[in-house]
Amino acid sequence: MRTDRCANPSPSQKWFGLSLQALVVLSRQEGISPSCDIARRLQSEATLLRKIMAKLAKENILETREGRDGGYKLKKRAEDLTLAEVYRALEMEEAVCSGMRLTAGDHPLGEKLESAFNDIKDELDRKVLEVLGNYTIADLAAKME
Repeated sequence: MRTDRCANPSPSQKWFGLSLQALVVLSRQEGISPSCDIARRLQSEATLLRKIMAKLAKENILETREGRDGGYKLKKRAEDLTLAEVYRALEMEEAVCSGMRLTAGDHPLGEKLESAFNDIKDELDRKVLEVLGNYTIADLAAKME
C-alpha cells in the first residue's frame, strides 16, 4: 500500500512551499511588498512568512526594507533564481531525509545501516538539487498565467 509522503509535511518542508509561493508573488510585483500583503495572498500567517523571508534575506535571495514602508523584493531576476538556490538557502537537505539517520540507532545493525543511509541521503540530495536547478521562480510564475 503506497502512502503519500507529502500528505503531512514537516514544518520545514512547508517553509519551502511557502517560500516558493512568496517568491512567485514578489516576482510579479514592482518594488517592495510588505509581508502582510504576501501572507494575505498566500493565506498564511505573516509571522511565519517573516521567519521564512528573514532566512531568504540572510542568504541574499531577498532585499529587505525595515519600517512603515518596509517589505521584501527579489535581489535578482526571477529568471535567474533557481528552486535549488531556495532549497539550499532554507537548508532543506537536512530536513528531507534526516529521519533515516535518526532511526539507525546505537546498535550493531543501526551502525552499519547509518553509513548506507548517509550514502542514500547524499545521492537523494544531489538528485533533488539537480532537478530543482532546472526550474526558476519565473518558470513557476509562468504557470500562473
